[in-house]
Amino acid sequence: MMATLMFCSKILMEALPNIHLLGMLTMTYTIVLRKKALIPIYVYVLLNGLYGGFSMWWVPYLYIWTILWAVTMILPKNMPKKAACVVYPAVCGLHGLLFGILYAPAQAVMFGLDFRQMLSWIVAGLPFDALHGVGNLIAGLLIFPVSEFLKKLFSRTRMYL
Repeated sequence: MMATLMFCSKILMEALPNIHLLGMLTMTYTIVLRKKALIPIYVYVLLNGLYGGFSMWWVPYLYIWTILWAVTMILPKNMPKKAACVVYPAVCGLHGLLFGILYAPAQAVMFGLDFRQMLSWIVAGLPFDALHGVGNLIAGLLIFPVSEFLKKLFSRTRMYL
């Protein structure tokens, strides 16, 4: 269900360029589920491939969401609320801003780009990455309240994975 929520939110928001809830949901799931968050993350990646086709655009998805998961994993578990309300959106926004840079190595390998061509590809995508970063920053404001809600829900229903 969590992966389906990720996938459906992406589909519903496709009219907005690079604005979605994926970073927010990835971080929220990681804060609540820790290592087990990789399950909905990779089910989402699989669903994305099934829907859009397993072609070159999909390959970077195999590692891009894992990077956000890993960065979230190294954040302190019991971060003070005031810090979390700033750090979580900042990390989420930074991931969106750096998305093109994270995507670029796979593109370079698949399309035979040298380092200069890869840098040109990154620069050409900067406006979209900036928009992505702002969208993720705004969506990131939901990470703390949604993760707190899920923690309470899972503890009350004993549904904690």
